[in-house]
Amino acid sequence: MAATGTVLVVDDDPAICVVVGEALRRQGHKVKTAGSIRERAALMDSFTPDVLITDVMLPDGDGLEGVADIIAARPALSVIILSAQNTLNTAIRATEKGAFEYLPKPFDLNELTRAVSDALGTRYEADGETEAGGLPHDGLPLVGRSPAMQEVYRTIARVLSNDLSILVLGESGTGKELVAEAIHSLGQRRTKPFVAINMAAIPRELIEAELFGYEKGAFTGAHARTAGKFEQAQGGTLFLDEIGDMPMEAQTRLLRVLQSGEVTTVGGSKPVRVNVRIIAATNKHLPQLIEENRFRQDLYYRLNVVPIALPALRERREDVILLARHFLERAAQEGLPRKTLADDATQLLMVYHWPGNVRELQNMMQRLAVLSRENVITGEILRNMLPMDAVPADYAAPADHLAYAVRDWAKRQLGVGIGQPNRNLHDDLLAVIEPILLQEVLATVDGNQIRAAGLLGINRNTLRKKLTDYGLDPLQLRLTD
Repeated sequence: MAATGTVLVVDDDPAICVVVGEALRRQGHKVKTAGSIRERAALMDSFTPDVLITDVMLPDGDGLEGVADIIAARPALSVIILSAQNTLNTAIRATEKGAFEYLPKPFDLNELTRAVSDALGTRYEADGETEAGGLPHDGLPLVGRSPAMQEVYRTIARVLSNDLSILVLGESGTGKELVAEAIHSLGQRRTKPFVAINMAAIPRELIEAELFGYEKGAFTGAHARTAGKFEQAQGGTLFLDEIGDMPMEAQTRLLRVLQSGEVTTVGGSKPVRVNVRIIAATNKHLPQLIEENRFRQDLYYRLNVVPIALPALRERREDVILLARHFLERAAQEGLPRKTLADDATQLLMVYHWPGNVRELQNMMQRLAVLSRENVITGEILRNMLPMDAVPADYAAPADHLAYAVRDWAKRQLGVGIGQPNRNLHDDLLAVIEPILLQEVLATVDGNQIRAAGLLGINRNTLRKKLTDYGLDPLQLRLTD
């Protein structure tokens, strides 16, 4: 059995405390949270944590103050520092205070849980109790450290302690069901069923029977009473996927159920009381459907209490390489050959526009894990997997990678129109160019981060954060003979 421990999380953002706390509890750790230095001190008088996770900027002072004294008094305690002040000075101060790890905000939840595992592993090794294999990590079933995904995480955190209805919005393949699963598995209904139904996948005449159940003899083929999705999800969460495809007549009945909390089966007369949390999702623009009289406005208001908008993958390009490596690693854990990405392959991944979003990227990485004969996936191998018009015909010319990346990106943005809402073309362009620049500079200085930071005109801590954000490994960015 893997080692677990006790963790104290100190942050004045309740959302961060909730998400980090729940993720660590899922690993088996005991967790307490505090929102200030004063609360931290009061808790530590009666609570002896193995790991302290603390923010720097707290309402009543500097979270780093007193850390050295705490560590001196409790040598077995590991301290992990979080800070939105992503400066070299903060990193140096954290190290000087004796911190085990320093993570800049926005941090990746999986990276934080691994840091806790590493900290506990170090402590247990000192006690002679380390177990082979280390600690498993089990955070949110979502991957991404881009600002857009950080906002999604914050919204998820705020709805875990209530039962408000949620409407998840986003293109096909962006991970809407994963968001629903995360809310359920981290929320107060996690011990009860999670039931999903896809409105677009069920014949119109059977949707009511699937949702509400039916009595024996209600229609041809109804040989026995069958509980619907509402009853199956009793006490838990019901995920209504592709809600925009629900027929109007079924919408009317669904609204009645949501208002009354009671379900009457098809062919039945006795209502059954149900208690479920509703999470709906759609890739359609529901206000437009309302104008076209294809969706009920009152149902829309009932479902859209808390909206969560998932960004398209092309709007979170800094997550592309992170996701690609995640899917390759997961494929390896499932028994497929372990694959890695060459530099020119990562450049192609960043240039491609991903119309199928995360699902398309996942499927592509799975195909590469199965079909590629090479352990290192090169740009040439990847290009054979992409649509013929995905990149310019002569993109593979090594000296022209950066120029082609910019040119191809610009053509695609102009092709889809630059007047889209919520677009930031400057940041989008940086997400394409910056990882290429980082790779070229690090390769030139043979992976020396101090020299690379000097050439780029940034401090080393900023360089380190950028490498982490783009999923770049400096050890793999060295010139080879």
